[in-house]
Amino acid sequence: MTQLGHFTTPVDAVVSRMRALDAALPERDGVAVFNRVYRSVTEEVDRRLDAGEFPDPRAAIALDVRFAERYLAAVDAAAADRRPPACWRPLFQLRRHPGVRPLQFALAGINAHIGHDLALAVVDACRTLDCEPLDLEDEFDRVGDILVSLEERVREDLMPGPDLLQIADPLTHLLGSWSLERARDAAWAAARALWALRHCGEVAEEFTERLDRAVGFAGRMLLTPLTE
Repeated sequence: MTQLGHFTTPVDAVVSRMRALDAALPERDGVAVFNRVYRSVTEEVDRRLDAGEFPDPRAAIALDVRFAERYLAAVDAAAADRRPPACWRPLFQLRRHPGVRPLQFALAGINAHIGHDLALAVVDACRTLDCEPLDLEDEFDRVGDILVSLEERVREDLMPGPDLLQIADPLTHLLGSWSLERARDAAWAAARALWALRHCGEVAEEFTERLDRAVGFAGRMLLTPLTE
C-alpha cells in the first residue's frame, strides 16, 4: 500500500476500483481485458512509489491518479448510458464483438488512454500542483517507461498461438502499425500544446476535441474484426 508520509495515497483507491471492475466484468469483455492490463501498470507504479523510485512522489501520485481518473470517468459514463470521449467509444461499442481478439482490446484501450487521456492528465496534474509540464517530465517518463515495458509482455500474453495462425497473420499486420512509444511522445507534445493553449478558450477546446477524435479513429482501426 503506497503511503506519502503517514497518509495512504489516492493510488490505493484507484487500484481498488480497478480490482472491483475485474471482479464485476466477464473475463472476455473488452473493457475487462484492458482493465487487467491497466491495473497491472497502476500496481507497478504503486510498488515503485513504495520503493522510493520516484524523486518527487507527490508529483508522481498526482499524475498517476489524474491519469486513472480519465479512464474511470469513461467507464462511469458508459455504465450510465452517457457518451464517453470519442477515443473510448470504439472499445465500449465493440467490447463484446466475437471477431475482435483480446490483444486488440488491450491495445485499443492503451491507445485511448495514452493518446488522449495522458496529455489531459498532465494538464490536470499541473493545475493540481501549480506547476508547468516540464516540472513533471521525469514522472511522465518513468510512468511511460513502465507502460512500454509492459507492452511487450501484453503482446506475448495475448497474441494468438500457432493454432490460430490465420487470425494471427492479419493481427500482426494490423498491430504492427501502432507504437506505444510513438503514442507516448505524441502525448507529451499534446500536453505541452494544451498547456500553452490553456487560456485560449475555443482554440484549446477545438484542439482537445480534434485530439479525441483522432485517437478514436486509430482505436477503431485497432479493433477491426478479424473473424466472426
